[in-house]
Amino acid sequence: MTYDFIIVGAGVAGLAGAMYAARLGMKTLVLGTSHGSEMPVGGVITTTNLVENYPGFVKLTGTELAEKIRKHTESYKLVEIKEEKVEGVKKTGKNFEVKTGGGNYLAKAILFATGTEWKRLEVPGGREFENRGVAYCTLCDAPLYKNKTVAVVGGSDVAAKDALVLAEHAKKVYIIYRREKIRAEPINLERIEKNKKIEVINNTNVLEVKGENVVKSVVLDKNYSGGKGLLVDGVFVAIGHRILSDLANELGVKLNKKREIVIDHKTCETNLAGVFAAGDVADKPFKQAITGVAEGCTAAYSAYEYLKTIE
Repeated sequence: MTYDFIIVGAGVAGLAGAMYAARLGMKTLVLGTSHGSEMPVGGVITTTNLVENYPGFVKLTGTELAEKIRKHTESYKLVEIKEEKVEGVKKTGKNFEVKTGGGNYLAKAILFATGTEWKRLEVPGGREFENRGVAYCTLCDAPLYKNKTVAVVGGSDVAAKDALVLAEHAKKVYIIYRREKIRAEPINLERIEKNKKIEVINNTNVLEVKGENVVKSVVLDKNYSGGKGLLVDGVFVAIGHRILSDLANELGVKLNKKREIVIDHKTCETNLAGVFAAGDVADKPFKQAITGVAEGCTAAYSAYEYLKTIE
C-alpha cells in the first residue's frame, strides 16, 4: 500500500498532523518511535508532570494531554499508528520509502516530527549508574526517592519543574547549575524560592557520579559545605535535548548549525519537495506543545496542497 502521508514521530506535533491529514482525506501512517529515540507515543510531553499553558485545559499532566490528542487522532479511520522504529527514509521514484523493523512503507509525502531526546551526563559514572540512580525522566522515577536526597543537574525551566516534582517525594533536592542563576519561568522560580526542600547550587558543575551498586554521591568542581563531595541518592539530568534529525539529514534535508530541520515557517516545507517538518525538530526558536501542534497541522495542509500538484 502507498500512503498519502507518512509521519515519522508520534509526539503531539505528529499526532495533530495526522488528525488534520485525515480530515483532508489523506490516508496517513504515523510511526510511533524514531531513529535513536526511546520516547513513547505522545513524545516528550508525556514526561511533563504539569501542563498549565495549553489552551482549553487549566491544568493537566503531559501524559493526559498526549492521550487526549492521541484518542482524537485515532477517531479518524484514515489514520494508522504503528509503534515501530524507523531505520531509514529514501526517495524511491515519485514516492518516499520508509524502512522500519516491521517492514517497508511507501508515501507520497512525509513529515518529520521526530523531536528530541535527552542529552546524557557525560562524566565518569554518568552512564555507569543510569537506571541505578542517574535518571532522565523525573515523572517516571520521582516516587522511588521518597524521603531521600537527590540532585537535579541543569538550570532550565525543565530543571526547575523537575525539582518541584521531586520535592513532593524527596526530603532534600539540590539544583546544581553551572551558571549564575537558574533560567526558570517566573512562576516556577517563585515556587523554587518558596520551597524549603529545594536548594540551588550555582556556578558549579558535576565532575563525577560515585557509588557502589547505586548512586551514593557526586563530586563537584567547587567546594560546597566544606568539600567537593555531595551525598545524594539520585541524580536527575536536565541539561537539554539532542535534536533527532539524523533521518532527515540522511535523506538530504537541510539542517542548521543546531541540527534543526530548516523549514519555511509559513508552510513547514523543507528544501525537498514533499518533505515537511514540525515540532521540536524544526528550526523555530519557541518550542512548546501548542506551537508543535500548530506546525503539525500546517504541515498536513501543505502536504495536501503538494499532493494536488503531483496527482
